[in-house]
Amino acid sequence: MPDLIAQGAGDGFRWRKGLPELVAGVDVLLGRQPSGSPDPIALQSSGGELSDTDTADSEPTEREINLQRDRRRTRTIHWQVAWDQSISRCHAILTILENDRIQVHRDARARNPIFFRGRPRDRFVVVPGEHFVIGETTFTLARRPGFTDDVSHVMRGQSIQERAIDASTPREGPIPPSQRSAMIGSAEGVTEMAFDASVLRERDFRDTRRRIQLLARLPDIVAGSVDDEELLVRVSDTLLRATPSASAVAIVRANVPDRVGSDIDAPKNETPSDMKVLHYDCRDNGSQQHAVSARLVTTALHRRESVLHLWETERNGGIEFTAAENVDWAFCVPLTSEACSGWAIYVAGSRALGSNWKELSDDSATLADRLGDDVKFAEVVGSLISGIRQTSHFQQRHLAMRRFFAPVVLDALSGQDPQSWLQPRQCDLSVMFCDLRGFSRTSEMQSDQLLLLLEQVSAALGVMTRHILDTGGVIGDFHGDAAMGFWGWPIELQLSDPHSDLSASAHVVASVLAAAKAAAGIRKDYATGQTEFRCGIGIASGPAVAGRIGTVDQVKVTAFGPVVNLASRLEGLTKHFGVEVLMDHASASALQAWLKHIPTTDEPSPFRLRKLGRVRVAGMKIPVDVYQLVVPSGGPQNLTDSQIKAYEQGWEEFASGDWDSAYQRLLELPAWDRPKDVLLRLILQHHRIAPPGWDGVLDFPK
Repeated sequence: MPDLIAQGAGDGFRWRKGLPELVAGVDVLLGRQPSGSPDPIALQSSGGELSDTDTADSEPTEREINLQRDRRRTRTIHWQVAWDQSISRCHAILTILENDRIQVHRDARARNPIFFRGRPRDRFVVVPGEHFVIGETTFTLARRPGFTDDVSHVMRGQSIQERAIDASTPREGPIPPSQRSAMIGSAEGVTEMAFDASVLRERDFRDTRRRIQLLARLPDIVAGSVDDEELLVRVSDTLLRATPSASAVAIVRANVPDRVGSDIDAPKNETPSDMKVLHYDCRDNGSQQHAVSARLVTTALHRRESVLHLWETERNGGIEFTAAENVDWAFCVPLTSEACSGWAIYVAGSRALGSNWKELSDDSATLADRLGDDVKFAEVVGSLISGIRQTSHFQQRHLAMRRFFAPVVLDALSGQDPQSWLQPRQCDLSVMFCDLRGFSRTSEMQSDQLLLLLEQVSAALGVMTRHILDTGGVIGDFHGDAAMGFWGWPIELQLSDPHSDLSASAHVVASVLAAAKAAAGIRKDYATGQTEFRCGIGIASGPAVAGRIGTVDQVKVTAFGPVVNLASRLEGLTKHFGVEVLMDHASASALQAWLKHIPTTDEPSPFRLRKLGRVRVAGMKIPVDVYQLVVPSGGPQNLTDSQIKAYEQGWEEFASGDWDSAYQRLLELPAWDRPKDVLLRLILQHHRIAPPGWDGVLDFPK
């Protein structure tokens, strides 16, 4: 992955950022406008055509053109160049090509030209090592170095034969306090030292004033970082400023097996998997870039402490640079937080770059002590990165939890260990299943537009889930075109009603309120043409197990038990009865008890119930009474109290076997009332005579 380096005319006017992968479907917009600016507009002009002098092999291939067409701007990221007034708010569009190349388009809103190879261009291709200029800022494309275990890439004319030594091995001259008992390895031409974190914390900076000034800037650096990429850019720049002898800084990540203990060295033949340079920056754009030492990174991550490598110099010929120019030392600082697992700060440089350091070229112990200041500063910065990302992870987890838990639930559980309250436990719940009607027909008609279908389903289910969360419920699961929610866990809901004997009704009332609002909302969207779906909702209440449920491979926060199955079966029965909401006897009884205690007003009750009958649902032997929640439609098809009473009287006659009377009474109900049709159909099938052994239960097998 290549990097783009922006270098302005003033001190500090610089950044280096990694370009996105070719397959990411992302374009980069350069300009003075930060994130949130309008979409880029490519300038279409003859000046943008590539000429023969622009290197024919740099022109995009047909495959790249097709790839760009297929992935066309799924996302645009914005890179701000705030220091140069010659750069427009939206100035250049960068498109990633193969072989680490980029195609540059001048945005149609750009005021000033883009210079490439000495002349203004509107469109051109840049390869690594080339640059283009806008105003007083030069943009250079550079390949990002990788990792190496090849010693020839680390030192010139030196070989390393590794051998472990004891920390008490005598050395010429005293070992500084920061390095006592820290000599962990040696080799021909290289010295390896580890820094004890507690010792580093106790030591004072040599240039305390300057370090404090740099540390004081860190909060502003953090506040101005909109994402991880920007944070790493700013942190790398700070480390280069704070370490005068450093030539390069890298933030790396590697998957290293867990090994605890400072006496454990990295295995000689083990290399971390998935090693990646997250960000790389160097002091001089024109200098040779060197690969990151995988050996040093591995050692630091294994030991969980900062490790320094010093490469010996030629004693008779002055300072001899390594194969990677301007590098003869490097240290690695591992980051320890969970959010930065496998991350490390890697800093490399030369004693020749430090002020008055040439006399230290033959004294590794003194040089290590001098570098201790830089290691300590890097550890402080590493702690900052770890803390920021850990906080960000907590926020992301909180946001993720908000998709399942209502704000009132999260507030009540704040400060508690989620591992404890997520443990499965038995409690009284109200469980709801909501299914979209018309999904099969709509999916068949839109089989060639599945993404559009998904958006429609998500919007309709969003009406349901919004009301679940608004009433203190938990999102339990999704099943294609259906959603499941429940109330009563992880905390018991409380009613504002003063009657304490109604506390058990709180989760029932909440579930019914959510169902009523969801049914009305989906019905309204269907009537106005905003959705193709209607809904069916089933509610059941009773004991169940709720919490983190699943296997060792996959878990989810959900509920388990017969009441969950019953709610699902009731949702299925809404199709047979042609109603929107059905509930079981336990839910209906709790709701009726609550309705009796609410203050009487002139306004009609928002909840009305109608007992539809006694049924035996699929997969269950014990029959249950089912009730319809009558949700006002706001139109002519509203049941009156007398009509509800007439149906219930008809049901009693039907259940007792007086089918002729039931038939006459049910015929008086409106033609659009669907539940009566279930009873009338069965009565007519048996010629108005109840069959032998009739027990008053409607069977609904699978």
